[in-house]
Amino acid sequence: MIIEGADLNNREKAMFALRALYSSHGFSLYRMSKFEEFDLYARNRDFMDSASIITFTDTDGMLMALKPDVTLSVVKNNRHIGNNIRKVYYCENIYRVSPKTHYFKEIMQTGLECLGRIDDACICEVLLMAAESLDVLSDSAVLDISNLDILSQIITSCDVSGEVEEQITKCIGEKNLHGLLRICAENGIAGQKRELLKKLITLYGDPEEVIAELEEVLQKYSEDMDEEARIVYNESIRKLKMIVKAFEGTGLEDMLNIDFSVVSDLKYYNGIIFKGFVEGVPDGVLSGGQYDKLMDNMNRNSRAIGFAVYMDALGKLSKFDGEEVVIRG
Repeated sequence: MIIEGADLNNREKAMFALRALYSSHGFSLYRMSKFEEFDLYARNRDFMDSASIITFTDTDGMLMALKPDVTLSVVKNNRHIGNNIRKVYYCENIYRVSPKTHYFKEIMQTGLECLGRIDDACICEVLLMAAESLDVLSDSAVLDISNLDILSQIITSCDVSGEVEEQITKCIGEKNLHGLLRICAENGIAGQKRELLKKLITLYGDPEEVIAELEEVLQKYSEDMDEEARIVYNESIRKLKMIVKAFEGTGLEDMLNIDFSVVSDLKYYNGIIFKGFVEGVPDGVLSGGQYDKLMDNMNRNSRAIGFAVYMDALGKLSKFDGEEVVIRG
């Protein structure tokens, strides 16, 4: 089916273009209810990064909520995956307080999730899907990737409280070196641990150059590391190199950067995480990563990786002016 460009606004055309992309790569459309039991979100408020949820009481007395998040619903309704891989995409509205207006707003999200026996190939596929999504939306885009296991390992070795862990993570995310050094001084974090945290704030840019610099720094402090730390760091670097190689020859390699200030909640996320930007939009329009820890928290014996595209953040998307949209499926 072809819909004339005048029949849709640019965000709608972008949504259908992404839908066609995901469908063509074997992801199936996932549909869900507009609401779930409130308890699902109450148990995982931190994961959603939102404290406000619209609730109502169902006819049976059950407290329900208009869904403020898609990933939690996907995980909840995919209990029995086992060693299989479930590849789904969605185009759904969520209901959250807008950071701009501070009122509740119906927000469109498009994205995909890959759940089950997640291996290196799945991780690379999802990263390439994220890059292709950005390429669909804009002729000028950047995909920043990180490996959260490196930060997690450093913080674990510091043996600090959950509150301090959150403070360190926030400083890394904000590239706040002054704040980081203050926290280190207040909590006795010194030596190689402090130097590695400082390095994560400054490491950014071309993947091969950043990986080489990171390897050099880790080698410098290798004698002071235990075997577990060496294994984590080596595996983290291996995964980053794997992704760089997967992008070779795709035409998307120039979009890729490594940026360790891309962080997420360590209670839920692990491994590869990423954030996407398009020209003309000040905030990230895409974010995602591995969330094996969320799967554990929800008693799922499998792994997962996915991302969301924030359609309301996309601006005018002039790339779609006057274009026809082909809808498949």
